[in-house]
Amino acid sequence: MTHGRGSWVLGVDSGGSGLRTALAHASSGEQAGTAESREPVRTGSGGIDAQHLLDQLLPMARGLLEKAGGGTVSAVAIGAAGMATLGGRLRAELPGALAESLGVRRLALAADAITAYAGALGQRPGAVVAAGTGMIAMGTDLSQWHRADGWGHLLGDSGGGAWIGRAGLEAALRAHDGRRGGSPALLARMTSVLGPAEEVPGMLYPRSDRPAVLASFAPEVGRCAADGDEVSTGILAVAARHIAEAAAAVCPPAMGAPAATGAPEECHVALTGGLLKLGDPLLVPLRAELARQLPYARPVSAAGDPLTGALSIAAALATDSLRLPLHPTLLHVPTELGG
Repeated sequence: MTHGRGSWVLGVDSGGSGLRTALAHASSGEQAGTAESREPVRTGSGGIDAQHLLDQLLPMARGLLEKAGGGTVSAVAIGAAGMATLGGRLRAELPGALAESLGVRRLALAADAITAYAGALGQRPGAVVAAGTGMIAMGTDLSQWHRADGWGHLLGDSGGGAWIGRAGLEAALRAHDGRRGGSPALLARMTSVLGPAEEVPGMLYPRSDRPAVLASFAPEVGRCAADGDEVSTGILAVAARHIAEAAAAVCPPAMGAPAATGAPEECHVALTGGLLKLGDPLLVPLRAELARQLPYARPVSAAGDPLTGALSIAAALATDSLRLPLHPTLLHVPTELGG
């Protein structure tokens, strides 16, 4: 469907599987089209490569505009993995480049955890846990952001896919060695999908995509738990506890606890990410942990994904209705764009 010439907003989601973008009408929010690249934006010693992102984004944006009948882009929101720690070049180079190339005058540069939050809960207070290969929780009372975990597979991401996969492989190797805490079921799955125990460390340790390889074993832990393996069930129970702890840490302090009147103020908590595909072996203990650790929380379904969140932030910019709190690295809105 085309709207003819008009004002548009552009949402962008840049992650490990590539770059996705969507165009929507600035006033109605109706999407006019999406495009994607399967090539992840490069990251080097200087952080995320701004030029590589532009080389992918600009042709997609122009193509979407042409298919939609032309017009102008009034606002853009870009959510990127690594934005908080590696986004210095994006914050320095993208405002001027997008102003010059697309005439953009309003821009938001966000961590992917923020666009995940906006996609899941919109602009209301609460907490969102994004659990995939890693695990991070973000919460806000709309005055500031609260973050828990997201520290990577060596220092954190507790309860995430890489964490579960590593715990499953450790249990498999314990069974191979004859140590306590081992799981013959997980050993059989490891041998089938990754190879003999003696070969797994040599295969795993040199890999630059080690977190993804570890996370690829998480579904095997889920299957073994579904089949009644007690060790696998225990791993997922601990993962659920870690995830709930992160959610509890970021629920806004004024929410999720009884108010002075004795009536609790609910903290909406949404769960997103591919790890949820493990299903009941993880979700059942996770729901129980959330009820135990956050008795006043209200679990809600995520309304959309990070690309949806980027679009919603762009639309809020275009209509002067952005309520999510700004942050120098998590949600940066430049005050001036080129020209």
